[in-house]
Amino acid sequence: MKLQGIFPPITTPFDHAGTLYATKVQHNVEKWNRTTLAGYVVCGSTGETPFLSAEEKYTLWELVAKSAAPEKILIAGTGVDGVLETVCLTNRAADLGYKAALVLTPHYFKAQMNRPETQTVYFRSVADRSKIPVLIYHFPQVTGVELTADTIAKLSEHPNIIGMKDSSGNVEKIMHVLRDAKPEFQVLVGSAQILWPSLLMGVSGGILAYANAAPYSAIAIWEAHRTREEEAARDWQTRVGRAATVVTKYGIPGLKHAMDLNGYYGGPPRLPMSVPGSEAKKEIEVAFKDLNG
Repeated sequence: MKLQGIFPPITTPFDHAGTLYATKVQHNVEKWNRTTLAGYVVCGSTGETPFLSAEEKYTLWELVAKSAAPEKILIAGTGVDGVLETVCLTNRAADLGYKAALVLTPHYFKAQMNRPETQTVYFRSVADRSKIPVLIYHFPQVTGVELTADTIAKLSEHPNIIGMKDSSGNVEKIMHVLRDAKPEFQVLVGSAQILWPSLLMGVSGGILAYANAAPYSAIAIWEAHRTREEEAARDWQTRVGRAATVVTKYGIPGLKHAMDLNGYYGGPPRLPMSVPGSEAKKEIEVAFKDLNG
């Protein structure tokens, strides 16, 4: 399975009581369907997955699967610290039509999880039992756990581990993985600020939180790269980079406000996160002023 292009790790719509807002899931997905986004990641970090119960994850996977256009590739965020629960979630998503699982590095027991041998056991054990291919999700800023390029290269030899999302922002690490992993191993970048440089190095696309709010601009970088229009790619990367930096600064609440500005439903984050203040909202509005639609 080829994973090329731009995938948003979609936000989870909540109403003001903090419950899932099913009609807004449908609204967002149907609006994204009109773009050339390659597909959707459901229950990733941007979906506030640590705040979701297993039943809520099942509900979201089902809602998105019902609304997604047939050509969109569906990827489920399924990683938790234990192998058995991760496999249970992964195979439930597979039964709902998801084509791959995005599995976050386990991180609660950091002393053990920082050991390459434990990391290897975890991902191989999940991949052995998964009905669908596995993508490694490397996000050390959140997990506090670093996967070395050598460990990733060894994991790439597993027939059911087909790639990774790298959200570290470490271009050198991405370069080493692309060099050392097996040729068909697919790397997707998780930072919109470095999308174009990463594409130039050989990544196959991006799983970008930013693309929830302004998918067309992220797609523009991908298309400019694909058609070798260097000047256009550079120009779009500059504009996207500024707005994406503001999203990183204000996190999911800021991203959801940007979505509200652009005709998607962002809505409130789930507690204990809170909506951005007035000054933050102004900064977000300025950053996205020329990136509507």
